[in-house]
Amino acid sequence: MTRTVSVAALQTAYGPDMAANIAKTEALVREAAAKGAQIILPSELFQGEYFCVSQEERWFATAFPWRTHPCVLAMQKLAAELNVVIPTSIYEKEGPHYFNSLVMIDAGGELLGVYRKSHIPDGPGYQEKYYFRPGDTGFKVWDTQFARIGVGICWDQWYPEAARAMALLGAEILFYPTAIGSEPHDAELDTAAPWQRVMQGHAVANVIPVVASNRIGTESLISPQNGCGQTFYGHSFIANHRGDKVEEYGKGEEGVLVAEFDLDYLNTHRAAWGFFRDRRTDLYGALASPRPVA
Repeated sequence: MTRTVSVAALQTAYGPDMAANIAKTEALVREAAAKGAQIILPSELFQGEYFCVSQEERWFATAFPWRTHPCVLAMQKLAAELNVVIPTSIYEKEGPHYFNSLVMIDAGGELLGVYRKSHIPDGPGYQEKYYFRPGDTGFKVWDTQFARIGVGICWDQWYPEAARAMALLGAEILFYPTAIGSEPHDAELDTAAPWQRVMQGHAVANVIPVVASNRIGTESLISPQNGCGQTFYGHSFIANHRGDKVEEYGKGEEGVLVAEFDLDYLNTHRAAWGFFRDRRTDLYGALASPRPVA
């Protein structure tokens, strides 16, 4: 029997109220599930507005332990009800440490574990190193009920070694929750196209589908560099193993993107390309070493 999987990317705007953001995400997850999606990706840090535009102590109070984070508890209940997988991005607090994290919630609601963002940006409008410690989990993949998947968080998407590491660990699909948009230091700079292209490259180099979810809208939090809120450019998309965009939104559309993939075909096609047959373990070292998925 052929193994197929249906995946979804969510694209919407978020505001300052966590409960309202959770409710909006829940509605979109339900819409995606109604369209047949089995693995459904919300965007990065959907718990609130993207607060890393500046450095303010008050945002540390919005982090929670990953097992009891309000977004995790809400998505866990939804995953159990709808029997879908929901990779859930959160602001995590573990003891004195703070992380930009992803909790993998399997169909049925089981928490499979946490991935902590490895690459942390630090620049105008994206001052994440003030808030987040570099991740300590390494790159991870999870055996969900529908596919073995890997997830990178936002800035991770610019690094080909992150995608390759997850592919070497056996990922069949890569997911990237994101919050990216305007660059306060340069109003003329629009990175939407290269943002897509780098992930399309991951798809080609690893013969693997890629799913990217970004937010939209101009938010109320003020960036000191330009005196106004950050505007997020959307352009969420799903690419196939050739890097072709099979589903895509523009900069202001809201909703769900859904696509289906034949995993058996992709596994055979990936083997035929030989990218992993000829890999150099002496060059990749620990990056390519299997590790527990929980």
